[in-house]
Amino acid sequence: MYFAALLARTEDGWEASDTELDDVETLSDLADLAREASPDEDTVLVLIEQEGGWFGVVRVDGEEDPRVYVSDAAAAARSSYGEILLTDELLGRAPGDDGADLDTLDLDGTEDGEPDDEDADDGAPSAGSAEAVPHGPVGDPRILDDLGVTEKELRSLTEDAVNEIADALGASEVLETVR
Repeated sequence: MYFAALLARTEDGWEASDTELDDVETLSDLADLAREASPDEDTVLVLIEQEGGWFGVVRVDGEEDPRVYVSDAAAAARSSYGEILLTDELLGRAPGDDGADLDTLDLDGTEDGEPDDEDADDGAPSAGSAEAVPHGPVGDPRILDDLGVTEKELRSLTEDAVNEIADALGASEVLETVR
């Protein structure tokens, strides 16, 4: 089960709204959605979690590029919402580099030899998908430092991360209104 919410910091405190991510295809789309939630270019946080799996935080400050933190990139890579956050830049890859070398791909099945054990189909992701994605956190672990959630605290969050972040921000009551 997924949950996604926008938290916009205003003069009066945090305002929350739940958000539907079905029409969001890229991080840029998500950043635009966040900017729409705050016409005064205040800080907006997009909090996304898959229950028991991973969570992500996207921070948009005005027109600046969004900052992203994902708690477990490999788990998020198996999610359509996670794929939005896991950009090539975040994963340290060149744009369009899916990890597969075209010279090594078996495109027509005519190559000689048996597959190596590591190449055997064992249910693992194919070349170019999640195998190039690291297990564990990626992104900016200091994304919430100035808001009261340190890198160490962010990295230690697990099951109830979105609620714990909202609580640390003083926004747990407004988040509950959209949960």
